[in-house]
Amino acid sequence: MNLHQFRFVQEAVRRNLNLTEAAKALHTSQPGVSKAILELEDELGIDIFARHGKRIKRLTEPGQLVVRSIEIILREVQNLKRIGEQYAAQDSGTLSIATTHTQARYVLPAPVARLRQTYPKVGVRLHQGSPDQVARWVLDDVADIGIATESLAHYEDLVTLPCYEWQHALVLPAGHPLLEREQIGLDDLAAQPLITYHPTFTGRTRIDQAFAQRGLTPQIVLEAIDSDVIKTYVRLGMGVGIVAEMAVQGEERSPDLIARPAGHLFGQNVARVAFKRGAYLRQFVLRFAEFLSDRLSRELILRAMEGGGHDDRL
Repeated sequence: MNLHQFRFVQEAVRRNLNLTEAAKALHTSQPGVSKAILELEDELGIDIFARHGKRIKRLTEPGQLVVRSIEIILREVQNLKRIGEQYAAQDSGTLSIATTHTQARYVLPAPVARLRQTYPKVGVRLHQGSPDQVARWVLDDVADIGIATESLAHYEDLVTLPCYEWQHALVLPAGHPLLEREQIGLDDLAAQPLITYHPTFTGRTRIDQAFAQRGLTPQIVLEAIDSDVIKTYVRLGMGVGIVAEMAVQGEERSPDLIARPAGHLFGQNVARVAFKRGAYLRQFVLRFAEFLSDRLSRELILRAMEGGGHDDRL
């Protein structure tokens, strides 16, 4: 048996048992993938996949155990490469970060700048997408670290840690009637056209839950993944914006828009960092995590990686 066979099996599972797609991903031929898998099955003396004719239909029970072992083996192979890279060039390399637009735009600039000052030979690669894409990129070794609010803690093969808490804010144009109220309530918002995030982004789940618990149906007239886009449409008078508070704080404040805290309406959100379970973390990855939050430390991260699971303590 060899690593090529292991990678073929792993990719076949990732591609929903489509050997043609697996072959394309691995830049080889479909017959070559099929032959390698059959040879591995012959050597192990078991069927990894159940077949109908020549088509793979599902994983067998022993095949599920084989796939778990293959995942561990290939993960450790990747760790060996990282260890080699770490000690060949301890202060250089590339830090790959998977995150959402909100994190990349409002949270990461300062810690990324600190990392570059500390490790000037380390380049940074940002991958921006949905929280589920962030998780997938970390699991597929595209990224060293993932940062998002939703989804990350739902993946068994990710070790996640709370990074910081944040709340939503309301954004209104100057002179809006709601600004006359001492405190804006959910009833007030339900009567207004609203502009906020796509359902899978930036704490939108909490927004929907808050209205549902009160039996209210919000008038969402526009959804976006970008806080700047939301603010742009608020300026046009299309409705009241609901954004992450970091999009309207400090230098992000807009003189033509008024922000009001909305934590009393939608509660607190927790942004989390994620690492692939069992991965070897290079020194500058750990240092970057420390730059993200004073709640994160090298010792805490390594302890979580050794113990697995998710630490929900802030």
